[in-house]
Amino acid sequence: MKKLLLSSLFLFTSFVASAENFSSQTIDLGVVVSDIEKSLTFYKQVVGFSEIDGFEVKGDFPKQVGLTDGTPLKIHVLVLGDEEKATKLKLMEVSSTKPARNIKQPYIHTLTGFSYLTIFVKDVDLVLKNAKQKGYKPYAKSPQTLPDGFPQDICLLMLKDPDGNFVEIVGPNTKKLSANK
Repeated sequence: MKKLLLSSLFLFTSFVASAENFSSQTIDLGVVVSDIEKSLTFYKQVVGFSEIDGFEVKGDFPKQVGLTDGTPLKIHVLVLGDEEKATKLKLMEVSSTKPARNIKQPYIHTLTGFSYLTIFVKDVDLVLKNAKQKGYKPYAKSPQTLPDGFPQDICLLMLKDPDGNFVEIVGPNTKKLSANK
């Protein structure tokens, strides 16, 4: 009994100590893109992000910390709202003697690592309309209502950004899906 109590106490204090170490409850995600203008158009005009002041990282710092081979960075910062702690998507196009590889990914499980970005919206129809206006088509047979066991008034629209990254849009069923119920 004493071992069980000590183990439980250890697990509880470990959890509290690790949870208290986070200064923010959101994460920022950096994405290297092949064409910054196309990517900014996609994430701002199709998905609905807003751009805030970005920043540059120059000098020896990018190489010293392993970000780049010494190539300076210009980061465009996109947010999902006005809150100070809103999630940030940091887009950058890196001009380097060693260009980034663009790998075609037919499914989220074909590559290890970060595979997709999920964005929760209030109006999937609006994102779908914006995507079509900018020449982006829904991926596969999306949007689809979530499967049985999940809320049936929610759908998933899968898009791919200009570099082929999966962008999952989750929100209320589209008007077409609602009409088919």
